[in-house]
Amino acid sequence: MLGANAMFPAARIITYAVCLFALQYGPILLVNGAESPNILLLVVDDLRPDLGCYGQPVLTPNIDQLAAQSVEFTNTHAQQALCGPSRTSFLTSRRPDTTRVYDGGTYWRDAGGNFTTLPQYFKENGYFTASVGKVFHPGGSSNSTDDYPYSWSTVPYHPSTQKYKRAKVCLNPDGSRHENLLCPVDLSSQPEGTLPDIQSAEYAISLLRNISGNGHPPGSHHINPRTPFFLAVGFHKPHIPLKFPRKFLDLYPLDTVKIAENRDLPTLLPKVAFEPYSDIREREDIAALNLSFPYGPVPDDYQRLIRQHYYAATSYVDSLVGQVLHELYQSAFRDNTIVVLVGDHGWQLGEHSEFAKYSNFATATRVPLLIHLPASLKLKGHGKRHTEGEEKFVFQDVFQQSSEVPGHSFEKALTSHDLVELVDLFPTLSDLAGLTPISDCLKDSHRTQLCTEGTSLLPLINSVYKREDITLWRNCSFSQYPRPSDIPQNDTDSPYLKHIRVMGYTYRTQGCRYTEWVGFDPITGKADWDDIHARELYDLAEDPEENHNRADEPAFQDLMELLAEDLRAGRGACQESPVK
Repeated sequence: MLGANAMFPAARIITYAVCLFALQYGPILLVNGAESPNILLLVVDDLRPDLGCYGQPVLTPNIDQLAAQSVEFTNTHAQQALCGPSRTSFLTSRRPDTTRVYDGGTYWRDAGGNFTTLPQYFKENGYFTASVGKVFHPGGSSNSTDDYPYSWSTVPYHPSTQKYKRAKVCLNPDGSRHENLLCPVDLSSQPEGTLPDIQSAEYAISLLRNISGNGHPPGSHHINPRTPFFLAVGFHKPHIPLKFPRKFLDLYPLDTVKIAENRDLPTLLPKVAFEPYSDIREREDIAALNLSFPYGPVPDDYQRLIRQHYYAATSYVDSLVGQVLHELYQSAFRDNTIVVLVGDHGWQLGEHSEFAKYSNFATATRVPLLIHLPASLKLKGHGKRHTEGEEKFVFQDVFQQSSEVPGHSFEKALTSHDLVELVDLFPTLSDLAGLTPISDCLKDSHRTQLCTEGTSLLPLINSVYKREDITLWRNCSFSQYPRPSDIPQNDTDSPYLKHIRVMGYTYRTQGCRYTEWVGFDPITGKADWDDIHARELYDLAEDPEENHNRADEPAFQDLMELLAEDLRAGRGACQESPVK
């Protein structure tokens, strides 16, 4: 655990900003008279659903504890498997073709429209909003300000050690230092003696203490505890480099780590669909493997090492999530704070001979999503939550856990297996907080500041809390990914906007995944649906791992034509079906 006296000088600045905010805004109330719920949004970079609570062999006891007291969504998909576009999309509730953010250097307010963001909406409704770590993607896609002051009440916090992310601090067996993909470290040997996510966790804890008045610096003031807050905390790992305290590697003996079974390329995979993981190849340890471009493959023994280090980095972040949740549990806010944990997109660990993200495969788009409702929150029309009892977020030390199966330490509570999208998060939190419902966007919404291209998950949450299959829900999701050409090249994974020539649009249902790669004009942001470069069709009932492309098989042509119509129609084509 972090020391009780963890307090950075910058936290004093936050305390001052909180004080000024409290003078300007008083508490706001829900219609039913309860205090407005606080929001704690935890965003984890490159996190696939390899967590104990999702049935995977990864030690994540703190996230598992959160999941046991949350609604766990098992079939959630990002709208583009790249940090900047995905975060812009779910924080504005607009899809990439609306934000026109497909890379890390485009700002949606310049390219797409002056769209209201999730934290901005809460700020405009009287909330104190704060950003810690990586929430918006830093740099051009958030105007190099993390969208401050539009979205945040105070200047966003970034850990000072993030500037060393490309530093040669990774030790090789001979003692030399390199810029590696695999980078377990001793904290004492690192610049400033710490790591970015540790700093972000400590800062978030300090901020919670300042808001509650339990740890503010002498002589300072704190916000009125009845003033609601929206606190977003973003963790960088398990984004590459896989840098974390070395001790977490001990949790995963190499001989216990299993590599992907579907390591081969899918049959009849179009070249345009493959991502050659160029950012991985840049790292010195991977470069030393002298892999063939574009398909590799990465040797099995190194695939095992990569997976081992990804798991270790995930357990490391879990410990930091646990520390932040423990502080919330000890605060006055624990009974009135909605907690959301979400990944911005997945990350491929050798499936389909791919690593990293940069594709439309489910391993790249699927993310964990947990929504925890506090005991005080009443769902409109349905009374108190189904699961009664005191919520507990007690820090779980992974190094003191038993050897039982990951995820089984806590009873799983409520689960939804229906298809949901990250653009659904904005309207969901708005509804849960009792704010004015957000209207659906029209077909062309570039001039509309506030609307949603998602759907509130409140009907699903109501349904799973009641444990009744009474709600109808759409049965599809949409994702996309840009390419500079039909053939893999150095910038295939993450092309600049001006270089995009092809867009892969994906339509996913419970039974299949259909993708069309079509011509794309980066100036107008328009797809040419008559210029089809390639197609993919995966029968998920028979092929849930997406290993066999059936797009060229005669037996699937009629189905594919129907799916093509639905893909072009967008989410309006999604048919509603009973919740499972």
